[in-house]
Amino acid sequence: MQDYIVKIFKESNRVKEAFLNDNLSKIAEVINVLTTALKSGHKILIFGNGGSAADAQHIAAEFVNRFIIERPPLPAIALTTDTSIITSIGNDYDFNEIFSKQIRALGQAGDVAWGISTSGNSPNVLKALEIAKKMGLVTIGFTGKDGGAVAKAVDYSIHVSSANTARVQEAHIVASHVICELVDMRLFQKPDLK
Repeated sequence: MQDYIVKIFKESNRVKEAFLNDNLSKIAEVINVLTTALKSGHKILIFGNGGSAADAQHIAAEFVNRFIIERPPLPAIALTTDTSIITSIGNDYDFNEIFSKQIRALGQAGDVAWGISTSGNSPNVLKALEIAKKMGLVTIGFTGKDGGAVAKAVDYSIHVSSANTARVQEAHIVASHVICELVDMRLFQKPDLK
């Protein structure tokens, strides 16, 4: 059993290292985009399904409450948390509309729509990102596998070249923590950090 545990850790480390090599400059771009949006008074709308829904909530909490440093709250909303909205849209229209209708209601040009889909092909995430782009929001996609349709639809695509959902989610959360930390630094401690 211990050998199997070691194998999982090694695989996770290998996937994250490859992910960093493939996405370092893209992560830096996303940090700049989020910093600019927040400085300009815009908000971040984050969404995904299943574990990615939990990641959306986790990331939003880091922005709204705090991450590492004490600082004012930052405007971020996880579109995965209001069960009345999600179930009413799913019931009255279609599950594929649960995020796009919220984007239409809450999003404004200059805001950031951050969709998370480990497959890169979640129809409701893709639809929300397409609507967001039409409305003038900046779009970010966190995906796995080959990036799927989401990678092609967004302004900024960050993808983990793995088909293993757990490994993709692990890389996503590390990248999200890096983004939160560096956005905080750029906004409140080291604005000249390039």
